[in-house]
Amino acid sequence: MNDAVPLRDRAARREVLLDAADRIVRRDGPAASMAAIAAEAGISKPILYRHFGDKSGLYAALAERYTTRLLDDLQAALRSGTTRRDRVERTIGAYLSAIEEEPQVYRFLVHSDEAAPAQSQVRSFTRRLSVLLADGIATEIDAPPARAAAWGHGIVGMVQAAGDWWLETGGATRTELVEELTALLFGAYGTSPS
Repeated sequence: MNDAVPLRDRAARREVLLDAADRIVRRDGPAASMAAIAAEAGISKPILYRHFGDKSGLYAALAERYTTRLLDDLQAALRSGTTRRDRVERTIGAYLSAIEEEPQVYRFLVHSDEAAPAQSQVRSFTRRLSVLLADGIATEIDAPPARAAAWGHGIVGMVQAAGDWWLETGGATRTELVEELTALLFGAYGTSPS
């Protein structure tokens, strides 16, 4: 029983360190360094390494934190709304809102060579989201499994690529981008004049 207290303290300390890392990532994005994170936490780098093993362990823990929160938000959006179009619009909006509210976190997760270990978490997140969408598509429109899987992965890839473009260029407002992507998914390309 006495061993449980140190484990609980260690887990609590790990969360405090993740909170410090989170603040630095929100500030510095892909340029976040272990030295800056340790300084933010008021500790030395060796202590930081002791809690996470190495830089990849810390970055993977951060990525898990971010992607879990985003997946929860996207699942809530998928369950909301009264029509299929409304659910799609809300889900795309939730994804783009996350990018807009935390652009440095997004850049850290998706575009950081330094945070390569985090990218395996991002790939896992992308696969889980694609499967979630595919399951919803298969159920909602009785699509064959191959079609549902292709559409689920295609939608996730399209929205992520459009989000990258949007973050880099600011070529549209979030509302405009949500509307355009939703319109595309609901056939606007096929019905537009030649």
